[in-house]
Amino acid sequence: MFDLHMHTTFSDGKHSPEEMVLEAIRRGLDTVGISDHSSGDPCGMTLAQSDDYRAEIARLKKKYAGQIRILCGLERDYLTDDFGLYDYTIGSVHWLTMPDGHHVSIDWTAEKQREGAEKYFGGDWYALAEAYYEAVSHVAEVTKCDIIGHFDLLTKFMEKDPCFDPGHPRYIRAWQDACDTLLKTGKPFEVNTGAMSRGYRTAPYPAAEIRRYILSNGGKLLLSSDAHAREFIAFGFDDPEIREGCMEKCPV
Repeated sequence: MFDLHMHTTFSDGKHSPEEMVLEAIRRGLDTVGISDHSSGDPCGMTLAQSDDYRAEIARLKKKYAGQIRILCGLERDYLTDDFGLYDYTIGSVHWLTMPDGHHVSIDWTAEKQREGAEKYFGGDWYALAEAYYEAVSHVAEVTKCDIIGHFDLLTKFMEKDPCFDPGHPRYIRAWQDACDTLLKTGKPFEVNTGAMSRGYRTAPYPAAEIRRYILSNGGKLLLSSDAHAREFIAFGFDDPEIREGCMEKCPV
């Protein structure tokens, strides 16, 4: 079993890389990938910190060789300038840049989402969704990622605080257009259980209908926890509905 998406004290995680590795060993994982946030995200590392980060993961690779395979990853934000060498990268859109230079938060809080929708989109959530998925459609090109991160992150707070109908034709068209573009890259889409472990959702990203669309169009799915604490490593991985259609072999 492998888990390639998790965060440590190098960005917005609760535990150190070594603590995460030790927990992954305890849980019986054969491969663990640390993927802290890049520059460009307010929670991310500076370029100087990313040098220290890579050095620490390299140290852990040597220390725990023979016990677990450790990979040095990066969740590379759409706005990043960190294109250093990593074992793999996850490409994600956490923020939208507006014409006035300000950013609309996609996943910080429900309140920040709502503020952005009102201020920059006149309360038209479908216009926000269209702008978000337009950015997401370019995430592989912009970030040079190996894995597409939490595709429908915009819906993070929708279960508890619904602001739009995910069945609306404008919303469906927006995500399908982005999906169609990204499917051409051959990059796997992660099935991300992070919002579940933190109590925001009862189902992973992407939504079930999007996962079905990806698989029916020849795409690949990759299970990840997006753990920000050691207790959430491999969260939900034993659920057959969540695992359905996901890659069993680590692609890195």
